[in-house]
Amino acid sequence: MSILERRGLIEPREIGADHPRRDGAAKVRGLAPYAAEHRPEHPAYAHLVQSTVARGRVTSIDTAAAAGVPGVLAILTHENTERLSSDEDKVLWVLQSSDVSFRGEIVAVVVADTSRAAREAAARIELTYDARPPDVVMDESRSDVYRPEQVNPFYETDRVQGDPDALLASAPHTLDATYRTPLQQHCALEPHTAVAHWDQQTERLTVHNSTQWPFGERQALSGLFGLDEDRITIVTPFIGGGFGSKGLNAHLAVACLAARAVPGRSVVLSLTRRSTFELGGHRPASVSRVQLAAEANGRLLAITHDVFAPTARLKEFAEQTAVGTRSMYAADARRTTHRLVGLDLPVGLTMRAPGETPGFFATESALDELAGELGIDPVELRIRNEPDADPETGRPFSSRALVDCLRAGAERFGWYDRDRRPGPHLHGRSYIGSGMASSVYPTYRFPGSEALVEVLAGDRYRVSIGAVDLGTGTWTTLAQIAADALDVPLERVQLQIGDTTLPPATVAGGSSGINSWGTAVLAAADALRDEHGKTPPAGAVGRGGSPPVPDTHAMFAYGAHFVEVGVDRYTGEVRVTEMHGTFAAGRIVNPRTARSQFIGGMTMGLSMALHEGAIVDPRTGQIINRDLAGYHVATHADVPDIDVAWVSEEDPLVNPMGTKGIGEIGIVGVAAAVANAVCHATGIRIRDLPISPDRLIEAGL
Repeated sequence: MSILERRGLIEPREIGADHPRRDGAAKVRGLAPYAAEHRPEHPAYAHLVQSTVARGRVTSIDTAAAAGVPGVLAILTHENTERLSSDEDKVLWVLQSSDVSFRGEIVAVVVADTSRAAREAAARIELTYDARPPDVVMDESRSDVYRPEQVNPFYETDRVQGDPDALLASAPHTLDATYRTPLQQHCALEPHTAVAHWDQQTERLTVHNSTQWPFGERQALSGLFGLDEDRITIVTPFIGGGFGSKGLNAHLAVACLAARAVPGRSVVLSLTRRSTFELGGHRPASVSRVQLAAEANGRLLAITHDVFAPTARLKEFAEQTAVGTRSMYAADARRTTHRLVGLDLPVGLTMRAPGETPGFFATESALDELAGELGIDPVELRIRNEPDADPETGRPFSSRALVDCLRAGAERFGWYDRDRRPGPHLHGRSYIGSGMASSVYPTYRFPGSEALVEVLAGDRYRVSIGAVDLGTGTWTTLAQIAADALDVPLERVQLQIGDTTLPPATVAGGSSGINSWGTAVLAAADALRDEHGKTPPAGAVGRGGSPPVPDTHAMFAYGAHFVEVGVDRYTGEVRVTEMHGTFAAGRIVNPRTARSQFIGGMTMGLSMALHEGAIVDPRTGQIINRDLAGYHVATHADVPDIDVAWVSEEDPLVNPMGTKGIGEIGIVGVAAAVANAVCHATGIRIRDLPISPDRLIEAGL
């Protein structure tokens, strides 16, 4: 039942309204406190010492010179740091061993009265290592390639349906191509920061941290320090960007250890920009081999997607790169596999739309190549392979408007009005071409969130839930849902989020936030109304939670990307001159914040396509371009005006609001659309990202 049916409203008052962000004014005026801006009394400052080797062990540490720096309060190493209670998460099990697993691993931390003193002392610590040559080069032919037990977060590693190899051998038309994406960094504007304080008398720990999952961090710290969860408080009212990187990071444990070492002082630990490249997580590189078998009319007979990727030896992270291929298009048979090799690299982590983002660069590029070989329009090829039910599970779709997105997006972009003949298409100094790709992302609603609604004086309401706002608009959109659930204007709703003293909330990730938290808010409002009617008295409360989603339907958001590029015939520079995205993401709570999220994802996809890629020195294991000067991301000058639209879609099966999540759908498929446009413009197919000038020139531009 939809929220409209539940409330008996013809139209919602607040859901769907174009409200400005409630936190906007505070942010532009510099009044929104981020973690590093928490101002405790008499703070101390921590600075990390990171390994200069990628593999081996620390054999000696000389801290004498560092201890002599005025203001130094403590120096922690594996030799004197307290023993943690759990090594379940090796990322958090810091300063417990002399072993070194990657270059940049934390080997010591200095705590001092000032940040300057901490940095100076850290520079004076002398370490010696028993170092071994690093192993950081991934090669599909290695003998130590292995099959992980599962891929992030809970998917089967491999799936085989039918006999794809037999169909590939007998089909009239086949494609076999390999696509590569490099190691990519999140590059959130706000570096990772934690401000930790231990109350020695009550044995309570409070951390102001930039995190996407405060309750997950509370649980992890409970295990690390053998402390009951109710003695730990995580506070995170604002986050300056995360994209999946701000979760269970090593700096969190270090800040808490440092605070324990200086009783009565709060310890501030902010990663430097370079440190975020080593300790903030990254999207691992990937190699995707895609094989397609098709009839002459474009109907797919078989799809295979075999993935090879690196993982850190310290802790496995297996991105679900081929999982999206399991459900996107109809085919008689398919195979998807994932294989890993352990290397001496920093630990990988989820990054915006994990799995679908690198996987669909491969899948959607391959479909474009097949369309060219068959002489079928790329949009039409996708429509011809629209499934009636989920190809992986056979379940019906809760809703599926991919074809609507393809057709509406093509019309809005003027796809059929453009020259669709194969390239090259030279116009003056530039090759001009257009490309497209589909987009998909699963619709998640995680159980475990709870909300509390309290009636205040003057017919006002306070809604409390321990959710966090990544910068995506949660301060506004969750209040809009609450207002309609309570049948009151938005200005009567006060929202409290970002603190583990509030009712628990699930992670701000997987585009699941509003789906999960909004459901809990609705349940709390229902409980209030059931108990007290439509006019509850001041002091009345209602509490509710987000239950599991019935496992009866396949639930996804969809989209279609269309881009035009210009490629300089002399320099090989690629400029995206037009971008358009049409999406089917359920009910849109706030058009203003939704448009911002779609544009953000599309911009990130453009950056992935043309600019991004970390370079690891095979001799040292060092990420060479570990700053924003060497690691290129798209800036304002690189991004055109982006046109965004969405189709009308209500899906009451996914949650009572009919929302699907929009944080990640915008990036999926963008890199393929750009690569397809470059191929249309120049006649050159680039299968390795980023699409840099040197690659085009080497390919014969």
